[in-house]
Amino acid sequence: MNSVTVRTLLVRGMLAGVAAGVLAFVFAYLVGEGPVDAAIAFEETNSHEHGGEELVSRSLQSTAGLATGVLVFGIAIGGVAALAFCFALGRIGRFGARATAGLTALAGFLLAYLVPILKYPANPPAVGNPDTIGKRTILFVLMIALSVLLGIAAILLGRRLAPAWGNWNASIAAGVAFVAAIAVAMVVLPNGDNTPKGFPATALWEFRLASIGVQAVLWAAFGLLFGFLSERVLEPQPARGRISTLAL
Repeated sequence: MNSVTVRTLLVRGMLAGVAAGVLAFVFAYLVGEGPVDAAIAFEETNSHEHGGEELVSRSLQSTAGLATGVLVFGIAIGGVAALAFCFALGRIGRFGARATAGLTALAGFLLAYLVPILKYPANPPAVGNPDTIGKRTILFVLMIALSVLLGIAAILLGRRLAPAWGNWNASIAAGVAFVAAIAVAMVVLPNGDNTPKGFPATALWEFRLASIGVQAVLWAAFGLLFGFLSERVLEPQPARGRISTLAL
C-alpha cells in the first residue's frame, strides 16, 4: 500500500471518527448525563467545602464541553484505527475492506476499552479522591497498553500456529493465551477502585453502562462508516456512465 493511499485512508478514518463522535455525543448526552448529575449531587451533599464557584457551568460542560471531548476523541480514534486498518489489511486473512474495517473496530473496542475497564471500571467525574486521579489514570493507561500489546501478540501467535494446527485450533489457542495473560495482569496490577461509601449503586451502574454504550456506539459507527469509505478507495466500482456508454 503506497503512501498516497495510506494518507487518503487516514483522512477518511478521521472523517469517520468525527461522524462516529457525533453519534456517540448524542448517546452520551441522552443516556450518560443523568448518572453524572446524580454523582455531582452526591458530592455536593457530602462535601465539607462550601463557597466554591464553578469555573465552567454545568450546562456548558454537558453540551459544548462534552461534544468537544467526544469529537476530539473520535478524530484521534479514527486516525489511529485507520493506520491499524492499513497494517491489518491482507495480514489477518482474506477479508475485504469492509470486513477488515469491522474487525479493526471490534478489536479496538475490546482491547482499548472493554478489557481495561474490567480491571478499572469507569466512575462518574465527581466520584473518587482527587488526590489519586494521577495514579488511577496511569494504571488505566497501563492496562490499555498491556491489553493492546497482548492482543497483538495473540494475533501473531495465531498466525504462527495456523499452518500446523489449522485456523480454528490456532485461533482458540491464541484466544486462551490472551485470556490467561490478561488474567495474570489483572491479578498483579493494584486495585484502582475509589468509589466512596454510600454512593448510590444504581447511579454508578447506570454510568458504567452508559460509558460502555458510548464506546460501543463510537466504535460500531466508525467500523461501518470507515468500511464504506475505505471500500470506495480500495475497491472502486466502475462508473455507471461508462458502463452505459459501452453498452451503446
